[in-house]
Amino acid sequence: MAKRFIIDAHLDLAMNAMEWNRDLTLPLEEIRLREMNLKDKNDRGRGTVCLPELRKGGIGLVVATQLSRVNAAGSALPGSSWYSPQQAWAMTQAQLAWYREMETLGEMVQIINLQQLDEHLELWNDETIVETEKPVGYILSLEGADSLVNISYLHKAYAYGLRAVGPAHFGHGRYAPGTKMEGLLTPQGVELVKEMDKLGMILDVTHLTDGGFKQIMDLYNGPVWASHHNVRTIVPVQRQLTDEQIRLLIERDAVIGGMLDCWAMDSRFIDMVSDPWQLNIRLENLVDHWDHICQIAGNSRHVAFGTDLDGNFGTEQSPWDMNSIADLQKYEAILSARGYKTEDIDNIFHKNWLRFLRKAWGNVRW
Repeated sequence: MAKRFIIDAHLDLAMNAMEWNRDLTLPLEEIRLREMNLKDKNDRGRGTVCLPELRKGGIGLVVATQLSRVNAAGSALPGSSWYSPQQAWAMTQAQLAWYREMETLGEMVQIINLQQLDEHLELWNDETIVETEKPVGYILSLEGADSLVNISYLHKAYAYGLRAVGPAHFGHGRYAPGTKMEGLLTPQGVELVKEMDKLGMILDVTHLTDGGFKQIMDLYNGPVWASHHNVRTIVPVQRQLTDEQIRLLIERDAVIGGMLDCWAMDSRFIDMVSDPWQLNIRLENLVDHWDHICQIAGNSRHVAFGTDLDGNFGTEQSPWDMNSIADLQKYEAILSARGYKTEDIDNIFHKNWLRFLRKAWGNVRW
């Protein structure tokens, strides 16, 4: 039986390739074997994402990030923190160079408009082309805007195909405070958001503070999404969405990508301490979060995948019944058993993100 096409709205592919030194063109088993004796990252030998596994799982389109923070005082978070905006920008350009190399190899193809989107979907729907020969499409997103040295750099990035920006990430930000912080956008952040609006870019509310979220929803007139977010009612931490925030996103016809980091699915899980198997955290746990959003919305049109499966963690922090990202296909049976109809499953697998993109890009002249 043919796989359902899947869109994953949040993967840090280039960060893993450059800072983890992972050759993502290799089979997953080989990547893990290369890392089996390395101790510099918590997820060494446990990664779940590579290009062959994306194709194996029918994940033909992803939102792929550039990610590089600025933190002059240093950072407790692994990777991606630099001491100046110029250094951070340089790292994003190294990440961009990696995406370009994947395009040269035919492993990936960048999608920046509706025509390219339709052409890519047609290719992936062509059953005469074998799975291994289909490039993974990617929409380029910037997670945390710190690396934009000033607003003119937004235009430089837009010119090379950047189509979505999340102003915040973790900690203090040059444009907006992020996870584990409080407060509003900086004056520079307000200017950034207004410039994004002029360009018709997608604004990602992920990682914003509660104050920053409300400020942006009032300030920004363009398309907004939450690329990788779960529900605060189930996991009561600031990183997750409140019911009020969910309602505001639904009113804007946004889509919320569900993430598969164990701590974001089950409040009992503690990073680098807990074991997913001992706590019985399974793929199905994410459906609890989707259910909550669907009940608020009254339909299945606002939830989808935004897995973050390569976001500084591997199998040690993923559902125990998942070996790789290809296991997203298991959600067809999981959702069906929970009462979701075929239309709902298609919505979650790809149709919600496609509807969002067609609306967001439909009136933009590139």
